[in-house]
Amino acid sequence: MSGDAKQLIETAVRSFLEEVPALKPMKLVVGFDLVGGRSDLQQFRLQLPEVEVTKDMATDARIRVEMRREFFNLMVEHGAKVADWREAFYDGKAKASGVEQYLKLILTVVEKQEERDRLRRPKHPRPH
Repeated sequence: MSGDAKQLIETAVRSFLEEVPALKPMKLVVGFDLVGGRSDLQQFRLQLPEVEVTKDMATDARIRVEMRREFFNLMVEHGAKVADWREAFYDGKAKASGVEQYLKLILTVVEKQEERDRLRRPKHPRPH
């Protein structure tokens, strides 16, 4: 299962970075804690910008992300977008902790990207 989780984390991160390309060059180590049953915890280390995922406690992580394994699987398998991840964190289904400056930077960059995306949406031509 951890092989699957590594692949899913990689897929999720690559998709996220495609939507928010300004974060692609960021150098950061993120710890992913996927919680399964009562005593099932899978820990992964994500290194950016390489998007290298390994099964590891990630003791050098600047940010830790925690969520239920089933929820994470569903999000990735259904092609979650940045807005879906934002909602998951807002609703408490996903939690992020760590260095406040990194968390604020990521949030600011995501918000700016969402604003650019809103402004880029094609306007429907008005009927004459």
